[in-house]
Amino acid sequence: MKNNWIAGLIGAGLALATVALVSSSTDDVHPVEARPSTVKPFELPKEISIAGEALPLERLDVQESLDREILVNSYWQSNNLLMLKRSDKWFPVIEPILREQGIPEDFKYLALIESGLQDIVSPAGAAGPWQIMKTTGREAGLIVNSEVDERYHMEKATLTACKYLKEAYERFGNWTLAAASYNMGMAGTQRRLEEQKVDNYYDLRLNSETARYVFRIAAVKHIHEHLSSYGYVYHRNEGYQLPEFDTVDVNGPVNSWIEWSLQHNITYKELRMYNPWIRSSKLTNSSNNTYSILVAK
Repeated sequence: MKNNWIAGLIGAGLALATVALVSSSTDDVHPVEARPSTVKPFELPKEISIAGEALPLERLDVQESLDREILVNSYWQSNNLLMLKRSDKWFPVIEPILREQGIPEDFKYLALIESGLQDIVSPAGAAGPWQIMKTTGREAGLIVNSEVDERYHMEKATLTACKYLKEAYERFGNWTLAAASYNMGMAGTQRRLEEQKVDNYYDLRLNSETARYVFRIAAVKHIHEHLSSYGYVYHRNEGYQLPEFDTVDVNGPVNSWIEWSLQHNITYKELRMYNPWIRSSKLTNSSNNTYSILVAK
């Protein structure tokens, strides 16, 4: 009787196991699997351009390079949303300067991919929203020292970038190579063109960063101009904004920016936030330069 009872239990266990195996067979669809997937490749645009210059999308290598950047950037949703929000804050400052300087408006996306419109420093020492090297900044007339670094001044840095891009356009004759040279330098770009005996970006064999550079600009531009096609729901009132400012000119030394801030009814944090080119707690200003300080109202 005892053996029969044990045998019965074993039989019941085997039956339950069989039921479990059947119920978990690949024929049954898990509830999550029943949902339509939102992770998918996107159809490439039929045409796309940067600064009015069309990408040669009839080429298979160009299609693949653009597809890579569209996939990488469209599925990096958190970064894209942050870039959109910062764009609402800074593009209204950048766009008029580009127009005044005769630089195509698409180059605002160059600043976007360079820094995400943040005050960052690259491993190579390029700094600010336009990622300008010290030498380039000083040659363009920016003040760059331990107390003041105008590479972090949005308007002045944008003017410096415009100056570089105009010189690059005059040298290479098109905006695509001008953009590529922003990443690897004019001399380096010219050297590669001469070595490889070609005359355009798409025929150049380049380092991986520069080889992706123009395609990344094009991809980010296209995604941001066609947000709904890539699954983004974004309203322009959701972006970041700058406050209104008063401007206070300083043409002498400042012994303590903290004390200066308190005298002007702002915090030191606010001073540095809206004037990121201030890089120290004091200003020697031995040259008696005039600096315009933004003071949030």
